[in-house]
Amino acid sequence: MISKFHRFHGRGSLNYVYQKGRAVRGEFVSMRVAPSKRSDYRLAVVVSRKVSKSAVVRNRIRRRICEIVRVEKKSTDTPWPYDLVISVFDERLATAEFDDVRAAIVKLLQKAAII
Repeated sequence: MISKFHRFHGRGSLNYVYQKGRAVRGEFVSMRVAPSKRSDYRLAVVVSRKVSKSAVVRNRIRRRICEIVRVEKKSTDTPWPYDLVISVFDERLATAEFDDVRAAIVKLLQKAAII
């Protein structure tokens, strides 16, 4: 689970990222990135019911992505002053190998010039 410090609070900040952020699209997910005034990142993972009707599957996808972002941030010492909104559009993310999911998320972070 992502810490409270790294979560979005309120709908206004999410709307800001959707309006002002730039989009990067990958194989399983797309990501919106907007610069932030904070010293560290904030993350939201959006998994709609179109991806899976099961809340268990949607939550598993969220947990996997949050853990990948947390570990990648921990491995780099540079600050990430960005707001990230990751939108999942493929159910295969729940059953894919963890290393494949990690590679897809890392590729998105590199495309967005965060790492």
